[in-house]
Amino acid sequence: MQVSEVIGSDPDQFACPWCRCHDRERHLFMYMTAFGLLANLSGKRVLHFAPEKRLSLRMAALRPEEYVKCDLFPQSPDVKKVDLLEMPFEPSSFDLVIANHVLEHVSDDQQALVEMTRVLKPGGYAILQTPYSPMLHRTWSDPGINNERARLQAYGQEDHVRLYGRDIFERFESTGLKSLVKQHGQLLAHIEGRKYGVNEREPFFLFQKPF
Repeated sequence: MQVSEVIGSDPDQFACPWCRCHDRERHLFMYMTAFGLLANLSGKRVLHFAPEKRLSLRMAALRPEEYVKCDLFPQSPDVKKVDLLEMPFEPSSFDLVIANHVLEHVSDDQQALVEMTRVLKPGGYAILQTPYSPMLHRTWSDPGINNERARLQAYGQEDHVRLYGRDIFERFESTGLKSLVKQHGQLLAHIEGRKYGVNEREPFFLFQKPF
């Protein structure tokens, strides 16, 4: 997948040798801290899809008013079974929705975006980290790519169902979300990617539901 210049996790610096947290957890925690989201989490309602073990512990420790962890195939009793395409939550229920490297796995990402926009409160934030290729003009998927080997060759991972192109930003805004996307150098200029094991080319995919 190097020929497509896919920007996402860094497999060469994936897991911390001390705490075993993944690079995508580290980077997201750094981004959220730098933007100020974590400092203002108290009293907020948070919805976290496919919650990463170590990141979710840090999130819970900040004591939001409600912290809902969910997954289509939960592996822990404290994670609710929720279909991202049809969520059982009322409109305008959450201040923050986190889907960190999730949408590339979802069969209908546009419906998922509709649902996340629906459950967000006006002014609420959505974090939508997702691998993408700036070489591609358009996001690409094909229903004929239907086995692990083909998906690995086409999308870069056996369980991905599409490869996002540089239209990803307008695609994510199509349901009414406003882009607040920031680059690593804008928020984390003091953080050397190689030292901290994060990919400096990965933006902070932050979006907001308008008031």
